[in-house]
Amino acid sequence: MESIGGVMISDDPYDALQDLMRDYSQDVWNFAFLITRNKEAADDISQEVFLKAFKHWRRFEGRSSPKTWLLAITRNLARNWLRSHAVRKIVLLDRIEDRGGASSAESEYLDRLQTESIWSHVLRLPAKYREVLVLEAHYELEYSDIASLLGIAEGTVKSRIHRARKRMEKAMKGDLGHEEH
Repeated sequence: MESIGGVMISDDPYDALQDLMRDYSQDVWNFAFLITRNKEAADDISQEVFLKAFKHWRRFEGRSSPKTWLLAITRNLARNWLRSHAVRKIVLLDRIEDRGGASSAESEYLDRLQTESIWSHVLRLPAKYREVLVLEAHYELEYSDIASLLGIAEGTVKSRIHRARKRMEKAMKGDLGHEEH
């Protein structure tokens, strides 16, 4: 066992693959879905990510965290899938994370509507804003990791996140405006 990016990973590729899949499979699938907006593509891409990780495990140098490495592979495969399939339709997320705790059916319904609205707006953002926002907010990656993963300058990451947040704020205010009428 060795610590890579603060994560204990086995030296054995089979054990390492199991560790990576246990810890990051949902993150990989979610990111693939975010990019492709297609469940079947996300399934296929997720499998391919872990096959590539297994195949290239010995070449992983640990310059980034395993999570960042897997998300970079995911991004590349998802973008290749988009290019090869010329996907243009928008599919909204139908999987809403549980927030836990007991709540009324009404509050659960309202929470679900709000979450769907937020994801709907996120999915409408241009890809360059959507990617940085999700990597920062959902995956909690540092700006330097996002810059490395996307192959852009850290300053570009900061400006894109700022612009993405402004667009989301404006979109959500528009949503609220429609509810009041």
